[in-house]
Amino acid sequence: QAQLVESGGGSVQAGGSLRLSCAASGYTYDPYYMGWFRQTLEKEREYVAVIGENGNTRYADSVKGRFTISKDNAKNTLYLQMDSLKPEDTGVYYCAADDGRRTFIDYALHPGHYNYWGQGTQVTVSS
Repeated sequence: QAQLVESGGGSVQAGGSLRLSCAASGYTYDPYYMGWFRQTLEKEREYVAVIGENGNTRYADSVKGRFTISKDNAKNTLYLQMDSLKPEDTGVYYCAADDGRRTFIDYALHPGHYNYWGQGTQVTVSS
């Protein structure tokens, strides 16, 4: 059974930076898409950024130009570099991976596409 473990969350002031990491292990098949999702008390889980096996990326409009998703295949680790953080970026951030199905990236923007989830890491941005 695949396991995803996030780290790197915390509390920062607006304008600051954080880097989230997601260590992955136990895959039967390497994922085709991996992504970062965010959830708050007011909103359902929503996508922040996804990356495909071929390196294609997609970002939510609210984070474009500020966040960067990347992965290190040798370390089986997914990253999310978050710069110029805003209070509205506050939430629990989840790492997700699929089971290797090749599909269009548009489908990978939806939480239902993913088979494996981490436990989440809290990010709090104060004004």
